[in-house]
Order: sequence, then structure tokens, then C-alpha cells
Amino acid sequence: MGDKPLKIIVDAMGGDFAPQNIVEGALLAAQEHKIPVILVGDKEKIEALMRDFPGEKDLPVTIVHASEVVGMDESPLSAIRKKKDSSIKVAFDLLKKGDGSALVSAGNSGAVLAAAVFTLEKLNGVDRPAIGTIFPTLKGWTLLLDAGANVDCKPFHLVQFAIMGEAYAKYILKKENPLVGLLSNGEEESKGNELIRETNAILKKSSIGYIGPVEGRDIFNGRADVVICDGFVGNAALKICEGLAEAIGAMIKEELKLSWQAKIGYLFARQAVNKIKKKLDYSEYGGAPLLGVDGVVIIAHGRSSAKAIKNAIRLAHEFAQIDLPKLLAHNLDKNQELQRIGAKNLTKIWEQIKEKIIS
Repeated sequence: MGDKPLKIIVDAMGGDFAPQNIVEGALLAAQEHKIPVILVGDKEKIEALMRDFPGEKDLPVTIVHASEVVGMDESPLSAIRKKKDSSIKVAFDLLKKGDGSALVSAGNSGAVLAAAVFTLEKLNGVDRPAIGTIFPTLKGWTLLLDAGANVDCKPFHLVQFAIMGEAYAKYILKKENPLVGLLSNGEEESKGNELIRETNAILKKSSIGYIGPVEGRDIFNGRADVVICDGFVGNAALKICEGLAEAIGAMIKEELKLSWQAKIGYLFARQAVNKIKKKLDYSEYGGAPLLGVDGVVIIAHGRSSAKAIKNAIRLAHEFAQIDLPKLLAHNLDKNQELQRIGAKNLTKIWEQIKEKIIS
């Protein structure tokens, strides 16, 4: 698609600090990166916020009115079905029509997922889209997939995550031969639950760079470029890491208050500390891509700052330019046989379960 700026659709009403942070972030993206943005939401509120931004009249930002908002605590399916004029629903309708090339939302992640599945087609070979989150490691970056879209998974779902994750690592993280690990409670194949053991057996037969089960510590040591798991485990891991990063930052501040020696030491180490802080700051990455749907969708953190939204829009624009869904689809097509193996194993297990129930 070249370097031509593509329009990014932004749900202006989604998130804990919407529409203030969302609108400001969108305007920053338009100003700093020259990215055209379509803001979807309450037109009157959005226009009022835009008037306070210097030079807003010259920016490539348009507004599409949506009269309803999906709350962060609402039932996703119910909200999408009943609120036909919600900012999330209208935004996805615009993406489906081709009015924009990608979508960003910091709103109810369940509603974003539901709207994506109902509005956009899933890629061939994908049963359930998954959220991918990037973690900094000792060797660069690791993609964790799924970070919260699917709480309950079957083996062939994790196989699909592995295939999509490998493609992401290859094309986005620039890993020539990505290494894929399966998150478990130990490296031994005898460990893990039935889901892990069955998935491991399937992936061992694959042509992808599968290295076997990995532990939680391997997310950060760089042993694997991609770590796959179900959304329950992935989201728990993500939230633990977010909490740890915040706690470490707070601990460092408290320690600096205790002595002048610590303050002097910080002056010498400040540059290194700031680099680490930047790596751990989720706002630097903007958001997490929803992989497996025929469209570029970025799910931003509910507490996103204007800076995070700006970076989420930049990320969405980059993924739209390289047509990330097409790259994922290519990898999925190459591994159709692997997915069939997964389906056959699942069928075999189900038949065994039925026999036990009948007997």
C-alpha cells in the first residue's frame, strides 16, 4: 500500500477517560504523524474538545456521530445487539464499508471482540480471533497470544494462535525463524493440563519453529519469540506484569526518598532507568492487535492516556500499510494440514469422552 496515509477509525467514546484522552490522542496522531483520523462518538462533545486544541482546523480529522456508548461493565453481546448506534458498532460498520483502513478502541474489550467477529469476516482457518500483546525481553520482544479474548480454548485454537503468532513475529518483530513456545507450569511434557498436553502433541508434528512447553519466566528471558496460551492465563499474566511494573516504579521512588546517596546514584543511572521505564510503559506501544479477523483492529488499554492513543493510531496505521491480515492469512493457508491434525485430535478426544459417558 506504500507510504500513503490511510484513514484510521477511532472509537472516541471508549475507555475510562473518554472522550478527553481519545480525542487528544487522535489529534496528536494527526498532528505529529499526519495520519487522517475519523472520530466516532458524540459529535457535540468531540467538537468541544477539539476547539481547545491548537491548530485543530488544519488537521485531517473528521467526526461521525454516534448517539450511544457501550459501558466498560456492560455485557458485550447484549450491548452490541441492543445499541445499534453505539460508537463501537458504528466504528466497525465504517471499517466494514471501507471508509477507513483500521480501527482503534480503548472501550469494552469484550464488545470490541464481539463487534469484530459479527461485523468482519474471520480469516480462513481461524475459529477464534486472539489478542496479541508484546513484552520486552532480554533479547528483544516476545508476543503473548492470547491475552484475553478467549477464556476457554481447545487444542486447535492454540494451534491457530501459534500459526498467527509465528507470522506476526516474522513480519512485525522481524524474526527470520521465529521460535514458538506453549505456556505451561513446567518444561516437561508430562506437566500441564489436558489442553497443554494435547496441543503440545499436535505442535510437535508441525513445521513451525516450535520449541515445546515454556514457563512464565521464559516470557521475559527471550527463549521464545511467541508464547501461546488461552486467554484466561494470558490475561492473568498480562495484568500481573502490569502490576509488577507499576510496583517497581513506586518502589524505586520510595527508595530515592530515603537517602541522598540513593539520589546521587540515580543521577548517574537516570538514563538507563528511563530506558527501562520506557520499555515497560504500555503507552509506548499503544495497544494490542486483534489477530484473526479480516481487518486491522487495535485494542487499547481502558486507562489509555492521550499518548497511548496516539501510539495506538500509529500502530494501526503501520499494520494497515503492510496489510497484516493478509500476511496472517498466508501463514494460515500454508498450515492447513496442521489445523486439520488439530481438528482430528479434538474429534478423537470427543469420541472417547462420549464412550465414557455412555458406558
